[in-house]
Amino acid sequence: MNWKLLPLLLLAACSTPATESPAPVMLERPNILWISTEDMGPRLGSYGDSVARTPHINALAARGTRYTRVFTTAGVCSPSRAAIITGMHQVSLGAHHMRTLSGAPFAPEPTPYSVVPPHYVKTFTEYLRAAGYFTTNNVKEDYQFETPMTAWDVSSDRAHWRDRPNPDQPFFAVFNFTTTHESRIWPDPGAAYEAMGGAAGTTPAQAAPTDTDPTTVTVPPYYPDTPTVRRDIAQQYDNIATMDAQAGTILEQLEEDGLSENTIVFFWSDHGDGLPRHKRWLYDSGLLVPLIIHVPGQAGKVSDELVSFLDLAPTVLSLAGVEPPAHMQGRALLGRYTGNRQPHEYVYAARDRFDEQYDMVRAVRDVRYKYIRNYRPEKPYVLWMAYANVMPTMQELFRLHASGELNDVQSLWMASRRPVHELYDTDSDPYEVNNLAYNAAYKEELDRLQNALDNWMRITGDWGLQSELEMVESMWPGGEQPLTAAPAIFPRATARTAIRADGLDQNASGGTFERPVEVTMYSPTQGASIAYTTLDESGQEQRWLLYSGPIVVTQTTTFHARAIRYGYAVSPIIEATFAIGSSE
Repeated sequence: MNWKLLPLLLLAACSTPATESPAPVMLERPNILWISTEDMGPRLGSYGDSVARTPHINALAARGTRYTRVFTTAGVCSPSRAAIITGMHQVSLGAHHMRTLSGAPFAPEPTPYSVVPPHYVKTFTEYLRAAGYFTTNNVKEDYQFETPMTAWDVSSDRAHWRDRPNPDQPFFAVFNFTTTHESRIWPDPGAAYEAMGGAAGTTPAQAAPTDTDPTTVTVPPYYPDTPTVRRDIAQQYDNIATMDAQAGTILEQLEEDGLSENTIVFFWSDHGDGLPRHKRWLYDSGLLVPLIIHVPGQAGKVSDELVSFLDLAPTVLSLAGVEPPAHMQGRALLGRYTGNRQPHEYVYAARDRFDEQYDMVRAVRDVRYKYIRNYRPEKPYVLWMAYANVMPTMQELFRLHASGELNDVQSLWMASRRPVHELYDTDSDPYEVNNLAYNAAYKEELDRLQNALDNWMRITGDWGLQSELEMVESMWPGGEQPLTAAPAIFPRATARTAIRADGLDQNASGGTFERPVEVTMYSPTQGASIAYTTLDESGQEQRWLLYSGPIVVTQTTTFHARAIRYGYAVSPIIEATFAIGSSE
């Protein structure tokens, strides 16, 4: 257990509501729909991008709230998704290293492993399920720990709100589109993936023409303006247009089912573009993302408040009428518990191991200034990563750097060493190429942001200060995954409410009772969640449910139950039969 989390819990318990908050949105148990995409900054027409072809998302933004200062906690999917699903920063969970569950081609030991979050941490979807919501995920999970069977009612490539057994049950449904993923920019993803590990400068496969005119795209100053670079950016726009059509299909289905008047819709991306110096990095190009939230009946508006992706979980819970737990580090933007925390003065992000390469970078940002601290200044910016190096733009950077054809700005990111400190004025320097950290005129801003970062790392118990081997040893002693203890199913029987025919034994599961009885489930593993199902007349298991409180048994029922502590192996199934009105 990470003892450094204690200050975080004290801070959460003592936090006070914001003194000024927008009026909370109050809908009675609304449905909530998430449409998410991957590897995409705010390249949308509704965000002022004239090249983007995104009519469906533009229409959603026109009748919703478009947030303009939204930042992820990492520039890559798995650590970011760990933070999203728990409402806690990945560095507080030990989920900061990219790829723990599956090893990259050259990934170091101790991968693979499943992160073990603190015992009090749950996916926020568990809280929704306990509150009566039907939860579906289509399809990506990728939380750095094995997805517990208690997280979702349905998680598959077919999952849909239409799966719910009761059409009146409120739902939380996620549709995640991979269309904009970095690999979809590669001219030939299959051939490129097979070529990973090849020498820098190899010629990419011949690319098909893009629908987006490459001459219309903006090339940032840290890229060389070449046909290869323009083609990659144009392909990104093509992929975004395809994703927009997919999002439009989901919104049409919502209308077809007559659900749009009681469904709150979110649209977001898990981090910035899948291009070099964007994905995996802590510049705004890797962290700044679109977020649109539409609440039925609202007028379109724009919010420039500072938002962290840690806010997604508490916001959904608040909209569903569920109070966000104290350990969550974000704030509710909308709903019953709006203003449960003060507005963000700063947002934070982290970069650690990526596949086979270790790194450690931390960043803090306010509405204007960004401070980045490089803990490994002896390393080059561009570390050799087989997967990332497939991108044609990355190959172009390698080629032109080797031949001395990059200008001073384009050469910055190709440097063989890094400064310890980076400071940027994002208003005057949105591309973050003019480092002000060593300019005496900005010492006050530098000191302020350094102190904020130091305090945050202390409060969150940043696992990055410990080696990955040591961290995993504390989670999986001896390299063995702990096993969750099997649950038991007990009768809540008393002489007044139920009488067990063969004598009451609170330590035994199941039994025979003269009349209906309440049953409760328990696992001795601290922090374990429990899933259960019942058997039908033919002995087949029904749908697995989350155990969230005592169950009244009115007729003879056989239960199957399993317990799961996040990061542990799931327990064996136990069976218990409660016979009612029988002496058998």
